[in-house]
Amino acid sequence: MLIVALVMAVIGLAALVTAVVTSNEAIAWVCIGASVIGVVLLIVDALRERQRRDARPAEADKTASEHEYDAEYPEEQAAEDAQALDDTVSENETPDERSDSETSR
Repeated sequence: MLIVALVMAVIGLAALVTAVVTSNEAIAWVCIGASVIGVVLLIVDALRERQRRDARPAEADKTASEHEYDAEYPEEQAAEDAQALDDTVSENETPDERSDSETSR
């Protein structure tokens, strides 16, 4: 519908230029008619989009309530496991080994 409104705007602009150049009243009325049709189409499209947008959150709420997950994301779990592994290794190292491993990084 937006494409039709855009086409109507192009027709209206072309009719306006032609009406001004030729001083033809009939072509001026074509310009006005094309502009009115384009505006009506834009209003209808905006109202339809608003209705779709208002209906969409209700559907999203239904699907969200059906699928509630308590599990953590895999990336977060992997990061926590890596941190726990680093802590375990650090606890088993001696102070000399820690300074050697820090300087090698």
